[in-house]
Amino acid sequence: MTRLLKILEYGLSSLARRKFKNFSIIAIYSFTIAALASILLLTHSLKEIAVNVLADGPDIVVQRLTGGRHDLIPANYTQGIEQLAGVGRVTPRIWGYYYDSLYQTNYTMLGVQQDMPQLEMVEGRMVVADGECTVGQGVATAQNAEIGNELLLINSAGIGSTCEITGMFKARSNLWTNDLILFTKDDLQRFFATPAGLATDITVEVFNPKEIPVVAQKIRQLFPDTRPVTINEILHTYESVFNWRSGMMLTIFASSLIAFSILAWDKATGISGEEKQEIGILKAIGWDTGDILALKFSEGSVISVTAFLLGIFFAYIHVFLLGAPLLVPVLKGWSVLFPPLHLVPYVNMYQIFTLGFLTIVPYMASTVIPSWKSAITDPESIMRG
Repeated sequence: MTRLLKILEYGLSSLARRKFKNFSIIAIYSFTIAALASILLLTHSLKEIAVNVLADGPDIVVQRLTGGRHDLIPANYTQGIEQLAGVGRVTPRIWGYYYDSLYQTNYTMLGVQQDMPQLEMVEGRMVVADGECTVGQGVATAQNAEIGNELLLINSAGIGSTCEITGMFKARSNLWTNDLILFTKDDLQRFFATPAGLATDITVEVFNPKEIPVVAQKIRQLFPDTRPVTINEILHTYESVFNWRSGMMLTIFASSLIAFSILAWDKATGISGEEKQEIGILKAIGWDTGDILALKFSEGSVISVTAFLLGIFFAYIHVFLLGAPLLVPVLKGWSVLFPPLHLVPYVNMYQIFTLGFLTIVPYMASTVIPSWKSAITDPESIMRG
């Protein structure tokens, strides 16, 4: 143990003699790891947020397809679905999107018949009558609206209509409700000119989560023109979207990967003449090959582990403390009313260990292998150059 500590002490002093070179290596190395770790941390955190939020969502959403595209569904389909075993509440929904050209924002509009338990009123009350609406905090901020104000909208016929804002709400995650406006179902049906007896889709509650795929299959057999979408399929879709966008960000940060590859290649093609001279002198005074390898391994470990920890530290600050300002615009998508992002720290240790393996091991190999080649060479020939 004393021998290894002495080798480590000498390795640290050797690194200190080449501090400017080693500092530049650590800086590039840390930047590469911070860029990659930021993408992994942000993507994993958003996936966890999506899972937590969708836990309050419907077990199955039934859509009607016409020509392979989403179409309005007859509301009386609920009667047949309610007869299936294991099915709880079945609710036809009226909802849609609205673009406000004045404020250049997109809203999501939903018709409700009763209070929504997953929403928490911040101020005022939930909509209960036609001509009223309840808005999310993002809509209220965009409109500079207060309780009692009139919200001006243009309906599907191109005619202006107003509704009184009765309250503002929030949810466990503003990710889904920041741009949401609630109306009575009849009021929204008239706004979108949805024909009577039709709905946008139908939500289905299933008592036993294990039976969700079975119920979805029964609905598809009962109504062949429908597409039942289960909660697991929705989660898989969001996971695919986040993976795709994280892949886009990895492409954006390809320059950092190239910089790291050049750095590793430079280390692998050989060591400097000064380092060769040092190895030759150490061999001449009695150091064996194992000691040389232990020395270079310790030097590489100090640099790689230091850079890795710094990269993870800066990535954590960038994502969870600063809100990932360099990456979030890529993940926001089209929504102008994207809420303030307060990411909950979710760290996937498997991803961290994988990132460490893919970055530390190549650097260690590119450090030790050239040193081994010099260590097995005759010290006299090394010192003569």
